[in-house]
This record gives sequence, structure tokens and C-alpha cells, in this order.
Amino acid sequence: MEIEDLRTFVEVADAGGITSAAQRLGISKSMVSRRIARLEADLGVQLVARTTRGIAITEEGATFRDYAARISAEMDSARETISPAGDLRGRLRVAAPLSFGPTHFAPVLSQLARQHPQLHVYSCYTDRFVDLITEGFDCAIRVGYLPDSNLLARRVGPLYGKFVASPDYIAANGSPETPDDLLTHQALMQGTEIWQVTDGDRVLNIRPQGRFKADNGVALLAAALEGLGIARLPNGLTDQHVASGALVEVMPRHAPPAAGIFVVRPPGQHPAKKVRVLTEMLIECFDSGS
Repeated sequence: MEIEDLRTFVEVADAGGITSAAQRLGISKSMVSRRIARLEADLGVQLVARTTRGIAITEEGATFRDYAARISAEMDSARETISPAGDLRGRLRVAAPLSFGPTHFAPVLSQLARQHPQLHVYSCYTDRFVDLITEGFDCAIRVGYLPDSNLLARRVGPLYGKFVASPDYIAANGSPETPDDLLTHQALMQGTEIWQVTDGDRVLNIRPQGRFKADNGVALLAAALEGLGIARLPNGLTDQHVASGALVEVMPRHAPPAAGIFVVRPPGQHPAKKVRVLTEMLIECFDSGS
């Protein structure tokens, strides 16, 4: 019984299909099918039933999935224990935000891959909150104000932001001076979120309104540059535009409180070594501020 066959079956069971599992593993669908067939032959039972709609995990397969996952995890731990110091192997699947990830986190992931030639790194950039367990990610890098969840989180650095608008918008609509003033302006938002603003030592929650919404910060930045309203964005996205005069900071005395950069992972007693190493690299890169 091959360990890769076990890993492949776990991916098929978790992904709900051969195509999705193949994409996760970075191999062909035919290779996935061969590994599943070989595992079924070794066990003498059917783990996956082919249907007109795709596949379904059999009762025996559902029972065996947990055993296969534990065996795979134990093998990873064993390899980490006996591997040379600092040597990482296997596969690391990371989800990162689209707005910030390609510019700020991709270089760290590239450095990780360069330092560990036996590690296969798969990164997914999206501003939606991926389901780490269902979608098979080892961890995710998230920015902002972390909502409550059953995931385990490690803060790796601060994230500073500001409220910005274009000079044309300010000329046409005036500049808000207080948090209450924001309620009369067009807010550029990712949804119906609550904005936090500072007022001395206090943090206030306000619920702004606006007609332009997008699911990532880059799109909101473009809208701010076009004069559609006021956006709350991280400094990393706005600094060059503020420096050039294309955007201006509004309400500097009521800036958003510092948010954070986090590595989140599924519940478990100990993080995998590859996740720990990535976390340490991110702390070294971002703990001085952003």
C-alpha cells in the first residue's frame, strides 16, 4: 500500500471528486483514478462509486478516509522528525488575499520554495474566506480584523490603513471631519461591513452607506481613484497614490485602528513544520509594521 495512494484517496474524499482532487494534487485525473484503483485492489473493497453525476464515497470509503488521513499525517510527522534540520518536503497549500497577496505575500512564499527544493508550494489568491478543511488548505494568510471561528490563528504583524478619497471627490462633496460625517458620504466597501474609527483612546463602530461595492481592495482602490467615494484601505495599496496626489487622506485624526496579518490553520494539536516555518518567515518580514 503506497502512501501516495492514501493521500490521493483523502483528497478525493475531501474534494468530492476526481477532478478537484487532481487540481489540488497537481496531477492528472488519470493518475488519480489509477491510484484509487490500486488502493481498492490492495484493500479488496470499493472506496469510490462512479455515478452519472461523478463519484460518491462508499460506506467503506467513508470509514477508511479517517484512517487514511491519520496515517498520512503520521507519516508527515515521521518525515519531519528524521529529516535534516530545516528540510521541508511534501506539499503546502496556502490561501492568501488577492488584494495584498501577490505583492506582499508571494515573495515570501517564493523565498520559502527556493530555500526548500523538496517542498511543493501551491498558493491560491482570493479575497473570499476559503474553507480550509473542505478545500484542503494547510493554512491561510488573512488580513484585517479576524472574525471568531474555530480556526487557530497566529498574528504575524500589524496592518495599518487609512481613509482615502480623490481630490475631485473632496472638491465636489467636502471632506468629512468626524466619524458621523462619514455617514453622509459615499463609502466604497466590500459588503455591508462595519467600519471602525478611532476617537482618542476609543474605537467607534459606524455603518457607512455606498453604492459601489467590490470583493477586493484593488477594485475599491480603482473606484477611489475615479472619485466614486471614500475607501478604507491598507497603506500598502494607497501610499504611492497619496504620495503622487491622486488620493488624499481624510479624517487623519480618526484613522482606522491597526488591524493585523494572521496565519490561520485548521484545529490540531501542533502545526505542521512547513506551516511553522512559513509563519516564522512572515513574522520576520512583517512584524516591524506594514
